[in-house]
Amino acid sequence: MPPTDRFVDIRRDPHSDELLARGGGPEAHSILQRAGFIAVVRIHETYHRAPAALAKNDEARLATKAVARLRAAGYHVDCDPLFDSDARPVRYPTLGASVSHLAERLREATDTDDAAAVLTELTAPHDGVLAGLEDTLGALAEFFDGLGNPSAPYTARRLRYLADEYVRDIHSDLTHTRERLADRYTPHPGRRACTQQVPDHETERSAVCACPPPPRALPAPSPPPVSAARLRR
Repeated sequence: MPPTDRFVDIRRDPHSDELLARGGGPEAHSILQRAGFIAVVRIHETYHRAPAALAKNDEARLATKAVARLRAAGYHVDCDPLFDSDARPVRYPTLGASVSHLAERLREATDTDDAAAVLTELTAPHDGVLAGLEDTLGALAEFFDGLGNPSAPYTARRLRYLADEYVRDIHSDLTHTRERLADRYTPHPGRRACTQQVPDHETERSAVCACPPPPRALPAPSPPPVSAARLRR
């Protein structure tokens, strides 16, 4: 039986007639939002709805696209028959997944040079990730400048504030960290590259490398016994 977060339900609510999607974890939520759904965050759950004022035919196309993408990603989707689909669209790596790959490179880094190379991808002044984020926020602010609704100027100012204050501060701090790492080569004391070789003195000839085994996780201690409370007379 697949984990519960591998199940998604997409159908019209019988009471409100809204097109709703429920279930799944963060990956499913990303797929739903890329298909066009809008997240609704509540205290006990996060579900998704179709955009407001969308025609019924457009809602059906949105739901059918979401069902196909979720099933292509291996999710079990229950849906209204109208939204059922045998299509399995090709999945391509997202930009976010490409950035997240930097975390894997950091987890595999064995020295300061490796870590500095990863941080360079984030902090490069011309085409680093943070420079691109700052430029994107500026372009989004320009979009709101010309949108014309009453709240648009406030949103544009807020986006520029985020770019100028928060993104630039993060950029500055990480650039400083990168320079410190790049300025001095230091092997990480807790990591080393695996040579996939067994030394001559190894007695276990079935071993495939000389790396020490991973540390065993100690079992959590059992909670202390609860003493019975003395009854007052």
